[in-house]
Amino acid sequence: MKVFSDLRQSLHEALAYEQGKKGALRVTDVPPPPKPLTATQIRAIRQSFKASQAVFARIINVSPNAVESWEQGVRHPREATLKLLTIAHKHPEILLSGK
Repeated sequence: MKVFSDLRQSLHEALAYEQGKKGALRVTDVPPPPKPLTATQIRAIRQSFKASQAVFARIINVSPNAVESWEQGVRHPREATLKLLTIAHKHPEILLSGK
């Protein structure tokens, strides 16, 4: 069975890695999830774009109601949106380039 063979190979690679023999084992460091943002922080990010809630919603591809509820503290953005808001804060030119 191929599944058994693949599993066995994976276990051998994992054991070798644990013994300090990196070999062909692929190791990927996954970044931590984005930190939560407060309503005030989200509003500040939007205002740095000099955009209304509706325009900012269009820029980050969410509904205007979502932006409004985040800024009021009623709802909180999900992790994917938090990542996008972090990019908007640190590198706004990426979202405004249109490319």
